[in-house]
Formats: sequence, C-alpha cells, structure tokens
Amino acid sequence: MAAKRITTVRELRGSFPKVKRIVETEGAVIVSDHGKPKYLLTLYTPPPERAPRQPKDYMARLKKFQSRPMSAAAANALHEENRGDR
Repeated sequence: MAAKRITTVRELRGSFPKVKRIVETEGAVIVSDHGKPKYLLTLYTPPPERAPRQPKDYMARLKKFQSRPMSAAAANALHEENRGDR
C-alpha cells in the first residue's frame, strides 16, 4: 500500500473537495490535529448484504417439546390439579 497523505483538520474543513479527491484516488488520508495524527479517513465499503431470515416455525418448535397432543383425560386431570381448592 502506498504511503498515506497527511492533512490537517483546518484543511479538511476548508477544502473538503480536495481531501475527498485524495481519499478517492489514494484510498486513505490521515488527519492530524495540533500536529499529531488523530484520524484516518477511508472510503466507506458497505457490509455484504445478508440473506433474509427464514420465518420461525412455531409449530415445529412446539412439537419438539410436545411430540403428541395430550389426551382429554390428562388435560382434565391437569386442569383439576391447577384449579386448587375453589
């Protein structure tokens, strides 16, 4: 990689089109603040597009925990057990 150009914050504010052109041609610019290198300006590269997520199959998840339905007698027993003393 070629040496990166150094520019100042003042030059960045005052002549941004010039700095932008340098970034586009050279790939990066180091911005100095009070004589010390502080920031690195580079070209933005968007992240790769992700594949759309598949919708969740809630019935499959339910069947994984309860593979077959509860019998009517077991459902009534559970209901009576959960009712308490009413």
